[in-house]
Amino acid sequence: MSTLVVTNVGELTTNDPALGDESSLGRLHDAAFVVDDEQVLWVGANADAPDADEAIDAHGAAVIPGFVDSHTHLVFAGERSDEFEARMAGRRYDGGGIARTVASTRAATEEQLRIGAAERVGELRAGGVTTLEIKSGYELTTEGEVRCLEVAGDFTSERTWLGAHVVPPEFASDRDGYLDLLTTTMLEACAPHAKWADVFCDRGAFSVDEARTILLRARELGLAPRLHANQLAHSGAIGLAVDLECASVDHCTYLEDSDIDMLAGSATVATLLPGAEFSTRSPYPSARRLIDVGATVALATDCNPGSSYVTSMAFVIALAVREMAMSVDEALWSATKGGALALRRSDVGHLGVGACANFAILDAPRAAHLAYRPGAQIVATTHRAAP
Repeated sequence: MSTLVVTNVGELTTNDPALGDESSLGRLHDAAFVVDDEQVLWVGANADAPDADEAIDAHGAAVIPGFVDSHTHLVFAGERSDEFEARMAGRRYDGGGIARTVASTRAATEEQLRIGAAERVGELRAGGVTTLEIKSGYELTTEGEVRCLEVAGDFTSERTWLGAHVVPPEFASDRDGYLDLLTTTMLEACAPHAKWADVFCDRGAFSVDEARTILLRARELGLAPRLHANQLAHSGAIGLAVDLECASVDHCTYLEDSDIDMLAGSATVATLLPGAEFSTRSPYPSARRLIDVGATVALATDCNPGSSYVTSMAFVIALAVREMAMSVDEALWSATKGGALALRRSDVGHLGVGACANFAILDAPRAAHLAYRPGAQIVATTHRAAP
């Protein structure tokens, strides 16, 4: 394997508390590090950098671990910009537009889906995302959900079945029939193509009891659970996520004190998606309250055509800092190490020795520029060694 040394790093964020300033960010200044084709081999002071086969001079720029985007819906067709305009004019978001994307996605060819997903993945990669999750959920038929998961497999091993997104129009008068399809034929066909199972447990989607039944069946088939919860209302879904030991519970827009207490005492990550609040004029989640009680928080883009057509993790960080009372360092950690924990990955989201060699070199001297200069292309180079 060839080796690469990155020298003259003005500010190196490792997310390894054993390194640098021994904070959760594991930050070093005037630093260097060495990677091979797969992993980080050495981290230390620039003056002590060993030789390697290749070298990159960072010229004083900041370097961060590659972003881990743990919640996306990248496989879809069509767009819903008219809905966005209506919400900006005052209409409330209710999730009803998902059916429009289902119709567009069903009508698209597999190649069209693959091309669209590749474009969105490319945008995420250019912005520093090195690990990402992709959900199905925009076909809601057995064959269609398999197709979406197969397309997602071209880009990531972190694939999530989301057949329980909403009840599709053809089952509008036969809800029990769709629940039966989900827990038998569809899950059985999709399980070999996914790692995770997810349910949209919220007003207008699936109830807590329905979500429990679906996720327990998914777990029987070898899929690990995660959950969309409390985006539109208090639903009781946080308790379900903790009870089922979901890797993450995502959105968390509406939280009661009891929800926050449950998350603080659990291994379930609260994944916050401020792009959705930005795009729907909804209240932002209580990141500060979660962090202050010790809950683990992740940030993700929630890239989808209806409620968060966002492919910039830097924009998500800026929103988290501006609207959710997170410090820049907290937001950066949540978009890297937090996302890794939401995927139960210990090999990504940090730059400790042995971690995957996934990192981003910024066009800035400090990581704070990710929030300080919203809208700018802060990521100069993305280096990705692992999916």
